[in-house]
Amino acid sequence: MMDAETCYRALCARDERFDGLFFVAVRTTGIYCRPVCRARTPARDRCVFYRYAAEADRDGFRACFRCRPELSPGGAPQDSVPRLVRAALARIEGGFLDEGSVDDLGRVLGVTGRHLRRAMEAELGVAPVELAQSRRLALAKQLLQDSSLPLTEIAFASGFGSVRRFNALFSARFGRPPSALRRTLGEAEAGAAITLRLDYRPPLDWDALLTFLEDRAIAGVEAVQGGVYARSVRLGGRTGWLRVMPVPQKNALRVEVAPELAGALGLLLGRLRALFDLDAHPKLIAEALGRDPLLAPIVERHPGLRVPGAFDGFEAAVRAILGQQVSVRAATTLGGRIAKRFGTALDTPIAGVTHLFPPASVLAEASLSDIIQIGLPASRAGSIQALARAVAQGEIRFERGEDPEAAAAALVALPGIGAWTAQYLGMRVYRFPDAFPASDLGVRKALRVKSTREAEERAAAFRPWRAYAVIHLWQGLSEGAFNE
Repeated sequence: MMDAETCYRALCARDERFDGLFFVAVRTTGIYCRPVCRARTPARDRCVFYRYAAEADRDGFRACFRCRPELSPGGAPQDSVPRLVRAALARIEGGFLDEGSVDDLGRVLGVTGRHLRRAMEAELGVAPVELAQSRRLALAKQLLQDSSLPLTEIAFASGFGSVRRFNALFSARFGRPPSALRRTLGEAEAGAAITLRLDYRPPLDWDALLTFLEDRAIAGVEAVQGGVYARSVRLGGRTGWLRVMPVPQKNALRVEVAPELAGALGLLLGRLRALFDLDAHPKLIAEALGRDPLLAPIVERHPGLRVPGAFDGFEAAVRAILGQQVSVRAATTLGGRIAKRFGTALDTPIAGVTHLFPPASVLAEASLSDIIQIGLPASRAGSIQALARAVAQGEIRFERGEDPEAAAAALVALPGIGAWTAQYLGMRVYRFPDAFPASDLGVRKALRVKSTREAEERAAAFRPWRAYAVIHLWQGLSEGAFNE
């Protein structure tokens, strides 16, 4: 957390690099804002600065209806938060406390509920339940302003157990009932897509991000067409589809979601933020990597290059195993065969999106011979089966906030998964900004080294952004920047 004077200078400058890093509350108005809010700058003695929106909520301030703090880019995984708290935050943002208790969350993280409460209050100044409530209210506010869902559906989609409690908490927090905030959007038509917005810190190299995802898209599950990313979705027992595209002239993405997914919007939006790396600090990363003479030209051409994430960790892990020792195109074909053979057909309005990828439980129960029949050698089919069983039994968890070293160790303990795959998943699934697949042939070629050890030594200059350095190196290779 920066000191108050620094925060005030950032507020006066409206510097977008600080968006999401802190919030400013104004004592005289009782409102808190993002540091990029275009409202008149308050006097210094009227400002109170907070690291998290939930802290301002706790102290009785109301979120600004103009800059909308609920749309603020979140904190990236590299932010200085203890590992336990970071893991708890990721699960709370994913809606864990909508159905489970703090004690349940503590058990998942290997501590008591009491210890988790103490750790979060000491680090963040707010309790887990307060964070969950702020998340629900922020999502409800976004749905009220951006969608035409009925108020009852918004209550349940935001994680509230009853409409009465939703109305009471919303009125207490924002000083008006939900109906008063509803824009004149009218009621949603039956079957109409839910439209939402995701903000990010600019710049964002959408074309490069989309090219990466398109090259690795699983046939039938994902599709990239005309600058739009689309895919099938299975979340919390609900199934449907989504589309994502940039909003012209704004630092935001437009998300269209099947109405059947209304009850899983909180988790869905969190996964999309991870998929497109929307919580990154691109200017900070560019400044760090741009000091290296090898990376400087690529950083200059692609200042908003992100580390593509994964919408579903198990799906990404299977796709990574399929990509071992075959071309990128061949791996996408094999992924499509798995979706068609073991997944579920899905009716969507999107060309090329026809199936749901199978969950770990399905592949865990599949026979080895059935997996081999999609065109895999027995060893690779065995790796996929072992991974599926480990995930189904809870031995492997693809959750943000996991200890990166422990996660990598658990993965390499499985047959057929080596250091490269573990580090690659560290980049894309666990969102660890310093993950580094040192054995990658492309990385070694770009760095002009011959061994994994030499690659590790050369990449020390990129820390703690080695994952971003890898993406820049791969981008440079695709452009022929390192051809001798």
